[in-house]
Amino acid sequence: MNCSAIVLAAGSGKRMGTAIKKQYLEIKGMPVLAYSLRRFDRQPFIREIILVTSPEEIDYCRTEIVEKFGIHKVKNIVAGGKERCNSVYEGLKACSETEYVFIHDGARPFLSDEVLDRLYKDVQLYKACIAAVPAKDTIKVADESRNIIDTPDRSRLWQAQTPQAFSLSLIRECYRRALEEEAAGLTDDASCVEYCKKGSVHLTEGSYDNLKITTPEDLPVAEILCDAYRYSNGGW
Repeated sequence: MNCSAIVLAAGSGKRMGTAIKKQYLEIKGMPVLAYSLRRFDRQPFIREIILVTSPEEIDYCRTEIVEKFGIHKVKNIVAGGKERCNSVYEGLKACSETEYVFIHDGARPFLSDEVLDRLYKDVQLYKACIAAVPAKDTIKVADESRNIIDTPDRSRLWQAQTPQAFSLSLIRECYRRALEEEAAGLTDDASCVEYCKKGSVHLTEGSYDNLKITTPEDLPVAEILCDAYRYSNGGW
């Protein structure tokens, strides 16, 4: 048990277009966020979970998510920052001195034990790895007028997911430096390591079911996946 998990739930979820933030929407009677937390809670190698949310939602998360759904490994609930990178860094500062940390978006409820197990093995080998899947579609690069300017080789394109797992000392130092230098374009944790040129980041096989709840169209798909995972992944 030498790993921490940071679960991010501080986003505003503007693209969902609902009064309730996407991480608190219910799928089959349980909030999206609770699915992610429960999956980490059951892993034997996770010793603590740090939940990062907005300052005004800390008490709600404690009573209506953590306590209500019996999530035992949440050791701290901390306030996030104005951007994702600020929220991650607040979570990293709250981690105890474990060896490795998993960073996960709370809006990805269908995380499997198998993906977590692969990441756990890979992070011990590579010190930096992310869940990812090969791109299925042809990707086009466009200019500001939406004219195609390039078609990258699809065989080399991967779709990044979370969790992303790192040596705690490595990712904490990378975020500290990137924030001090006000680095732009840090859309995920791997990009922070890339910015600091602290070595390569390994791609670990993820899952196409590891859906991020982002727009209303994702909810019917989530309902179907929830039923499938209830039987194939040991329930929630």
